[in-house]
Amino acid sequence: MIDIRLVREDPERVRASQQARGEDPGIVDAILDADERRRSSLADFESLRAEQKSVSREVGQLLGRSRKAAQAGAADAAELEAAAHKARVRAAELSEHVKALGEIADAAGAELDGLLRRVGNVIIDGVPVGGEDDYVVLDTVGTPRDFAAEGFEPRDHLALGELLGAIDMERGAKVGGARFYYLTGVGARLELALLTMAMAQATAAGFTPMVTPTLARPEIMAGAGFLDAHAEEVYRLEADDLYLTGTSEVALAGYHADEILDLTGGPKRYAGWSACYRREAGSHGKDTRGIIRVHQFHKVEMFSYCRAEDAEAEHERLLGWEREMLGKIEVPYRVIDTAAGDLGGPAARKFDCEAWVPTQGRYRELTSTSNCTTYQARRLGVRERDPDGGGTRAVATLNGTLGTTRWLVAILENHQQPDGSVRVPEALRPFLGLDVLTPIA
Repeated sequence: MIDIRLVREDPERVRASQQARGEDPGIVDAILDADERRRSSLADFESLRAEQKSVSREVGQLLGRSRKAAQAGAADAAELEAAAHKARVRAAELSEHVKALGEIADAAGAELDGLLRRVGNVIIDGVPVGGEDDYVVLDTVGTPRDFAAEGFEPRDHLALGELLGAIDMERGAKVGGARFYYLTGVGARLELALLTMAMAQATAAGFTPMVTPTLARPEIMAGAGFLDAHAEEVYRLEADDLYLTGTSEVALAGYHADEILDLTGGPKRYAGWSACYRREAGSHGKDTRGIIRVHQFHKVEMFSYCRAEDAEAEHERLLGWEREMLGKIEVPYRVIDTAAGDLGGPAARKFDCEAWVPTQGRYRELTSTSNCTTYQARRLGVRERDPDGGGTRAVATLNGTLGTTRWLVAILENHQQPDGSVRVPEALRPFLGLDVLTPIA
């Protein structure tokens, strides 16, 4: 979630971020109001509790003096007992008031927490304003093939996959329903080779390889920001109160939950390999052919914990590693700066890398990298010792994809030959053990 101190100190920046996202800026005023009520009730609570403690001590003192006076037959024994009774009555009244104020403060705190969780991360300066179509193209690499000049009509990835014995959608639907599939033969080998190459690159760059859980508890899903606006995209196992994760980002974000990290030696970087599950709610009729938009796939995801002031530089590094992987599969691609309204709640900035898909005549997202600043870490309690002293502070988290099942679409379509065979990119050959994928019939 966003830092309440930022809302207090620079509410206009938060309002501007909300407007850029296409969200209600009025929530900032609601947050400030709830924060003021919580702080005021807490101040009253602490003041009254201090008085309660003082009166309780006074009751003890008066009772002690009263007993001694009664034992000594002193004339003021009755007066002291009456004072003690009055103090007890006052202490009881204060106890009720303190309890009531505590409940008011708790309610205001819960309201404040709920409001803060509804606000997406405050965008970084320079992020394009608008929605899905308002991105800015930062770079374009490579030139799409001219299949007409080569004298043949390109097949789409599913037609190629069927020729190669690599993709079986019909049996996938028989077993799992729509948007499920089998990768068979060279299809399975190709995915394993791609993800192994991604993991090899990540390991060489200093990432710790991880095979992560694909089920997560609600507090981890919520902490990573996946139960807010897009909860309908997530599969839930109600009997166990667990969620199937749509990315290993969730498990990697939760890996250090409630811990204090030592980042004096630089960022902590992990590369997670996992199956991923997405309901694709709201995508009826979109990308129904092939494996572009499916319910289950595999992915290698980079995840970094770093100091907040280093996050933007780390974001550029993650993008660089993604571009290195795209270079290895030898496909034309472009890099876009995603507009604020298409970021998702946790991201303050996101770069997408989109590969050219010949049969669609357009670029399609293959990978993205997001700078989530301290948004996830604040929810999950991931901190570091403040280098300037004064306790702990939230770290920054970032993520980026190094390879996923969808990459097979770009590889098959961009490297196909007239006879339906597919040339294997040179960097991938040592991992696959093949130079060319050939039709099975």
